[in-house]
Amino acid sequence: MRIYPAIDLMDGKAVRLYRGRKDKVKVYGDPVEIAGVFAEYVNKIHIVDLDGAFSGKPQNLDVVKRIIEETGLRIQLGGGFRDYESIAKAYEIGVENVIIGTKAFDFEFLEKIIGDFNGITVSLDARGGRIAVKGWLEESSLKVEEAYEMLRKYVKRFIYTAIERDGTLTGIESIERFWKGEEFIYAGGVSSVGDVLKLREIGFSGVIVGKALYENKVGLEELLEALKC
Repeated sequence: MRIYPAIDLMDGKAVRLYRGRKDKVKVYGDPVEIAGVFAEYVNKIHIVDLDGAFSGKPQNLDVVKRIIEETGLRIQLGGGFRDYESIAKAYEIGVENVIIGTKAFDFEFLEKIIGDFNGITVSLDARGGRIAVKGWLEESSLKVEEAYEMLRKYVKRFIYTAIERDGTLTGIESIERFWKGEEFIYAGGVSSVGDVLKLREIGFSGVIVGKALYENKVGLEELLEALKC
């Protein structure tokens, strides 16, 4: 299992939101400096361009480029990737995986980008077992398992985000494995070594850890050491 430390970008700064709410934001500082600290322990991190997620187009690619150039980290990046040009720009600056959300259900678009770019990742953003849309503001009628079955013929890399737990430090969501052999990464509420070990037991191939690191609830070195067991 891999640990992906997370950096959420807003106005060029590293922040965290509470349950994805724009009005519940806490600023943590310079994302390039934070990435530099993460680079001492891992070679790949998770970044979300929150301005992009809310506006529909990435707004912080310049910051992401600096992180890549100054730290050498590999990046998986989400937030506002809803058109071909934005995705192309991300890959041009060296992003390894572009993450798309509900735009993935535009299958013609999905076929086009997976044909042209490697590593496309789909985020299954879930609330109450159903896919959330429009920046997490609305819940659709589509069950997460149904969404996965529709998309697995196109992509082999997914992120499962438990929206209600994102940024809460309340622990992980109770979930049973429904996926097959794809790379499946968990995000939302991770706050302890125990959470990470439980996710590994369930069968997740990776876990995104954000606020727990920033609030010193758990250390990155501590998590990596625990996974050696």
